[in-house]
Amino acid sequence: MEVELKAPNGKSWSQPVGLFINNEFVKSSNEQKLASINPTNEEEICSVYAATAEDVETAVSASRKAFKDPSWKGLSGTERGALMTKLADLVAENAEILATIECLDNGKPYTVALTENVPEVVNVLKYYAGYADKNFGQVIDVGPAKFAYTVKEPLGVCGQIIPWNYPLDMAAWKLGPALCCGNTIVLKLAEQTPLSMLYVAKLIKEAGFPPGVVNIINGHGREAGAALVQSPGVDKIAFTGSTATGKEIMKMASATMKNITLETGGKSPLIVFEDADLELAAMWSHIGIMSNQGQICTATSRILVHEKVYDAFVDTFKSKVKEISVVGDPFEENTFQGPQVTKAQYDRVLGFIESGKEEGATCMLGGEPAPINGKGFFVAPTVFTNVKPSMKIFREEIFGPCVAVVSFKTEEEAIELANNTTYGLGSALFTKDLTKAHRVAREIEAGMVWINSSNDSDYRIPFGGVKQSGIGRELGEAGLAAYCNIKSIHVNMTA
Repeated sequence: MEVELKAPNGKSWSQPVGLFINNEFVKSSNEQKLASINPTNEEEICSVYAATAEDVETAVSASRKAFKDPSWKGLSGTERGALMTKLADLVAENAEILATIECLDNGKPYTVALTENVPEVVNVLKYYAGYADKNFGQVIDVGPAKFAYTVKEPLGVCGQIIPWNYPLDMAAWKLGPALCCGNTIVLKLAEQTPLSMLYVAKLIKEAGFPPGVVNIINGHGREAGAALVQSPGVDKIAFTGSTATGKEIMKMASATMKNITLETGGKSPLIVFEDADLELAAMWSHIGIMSNQGQICTATSRILVHEKVYDAFVDTFKSKVKEISVVGDPFEENTFQGPQVTKAQYDRVLGFIESGKEEGATCMLGGEPAPINGKGFFVAPTVFTNVKPSMKIFREEIFGPCVAVVSFKTEEEAIELANNTTYGLGSALFTKDLTKAHRVAREIEAGMVWINSSNDSDYRIPFGGVKQSGIGRELGEAGLAAYCNIKSIHVNMTA
């Protein structure tokens, strides 16, 4: 159930290709597979077994059995935390292999995967490991006639569906709090990028987690994902992905009234006020849209600039993009931007770029494919100016290295433009006036506001959105709420 792989950086490893159920890799019931494609050269890396609805139920049954088994249910929070810490340590020990897999399968630069993504997994697991024996209930004083208290109990079997843009990080964001609270898990990987988390599955077994506590399946969303959401044996669904898919999940989950957490799309604004430090604003604006090939749900893809500093900002921003956004082989050390994750995503981004041109926006940088040696799903970093709020590139999520820059006259107009979207995930603003910063932050309709930075999220701080950007929060102490029930117990002291 493994194949031997070697990457361009010389790293070799045994890659699991099965479904990880009950701590074993197994074939799918009909032996169907899906191919994982290297977006840098468009060649197949390997094929992995793809779960059928029957396989999903097998994983759910294993998870249900593990939830009730004393080997997991009987552990103290301290013991659960120790297992999570062991897993975090194993991830750290295998950092170079995991970063290599992520680079090969996803297309993100190896240096980013190694220095940002793998450490994020380690940090999240250790953070929630620390909470495992500190997720307390309460004693509530209601007078001497009654002793009242609450306990926090795990939900049960959690179905978790992760996206392709951050395969390792998004899995950790979901595994961490779920395991901390004592749940068991069926994790469905993105069909485009299954390889890195299949390798982590080996580490889960090595860490000593009992069979069935964490099950990891590959498969197509329309088959495996739908079966997981609809399964009566699943108590909760946590999903990160597109708003359209999130809406479908809500419909399917309603049949069994499942607890759901959704982190969906975004079209985040970044406001540059007249008094902003333009060098700082340009630097963070670049990070906010061009990082991870623009494939970030919180990407600040709408830059709103005060008309008095518009030209100066655009010049500075353009220089930053040209200087930093080196497009190239993701295994090369100086590469900032690798390929889009798939041909479909590549075509989607280029389609939006064409719509921007057709609707009359000025493409002042990029706006074209950028293949390496004639191959790969590379798109040149693209900046549009003279954008109107009615244009698709202003209103719709592109999920690529493409940004729209718009001018405004007043603070009120900036807030109106920022909130002129069905989304409400991230946002950013730049000003030296902290009173204004706090005032505007309260007016922006978003789950997160960055002041004088962009997209510097932290695992200790809640992450999530409003409007059509999702339901619930991940990360921080707030992330625990999605994975436990509060049970109230009343004791009649006069009995």
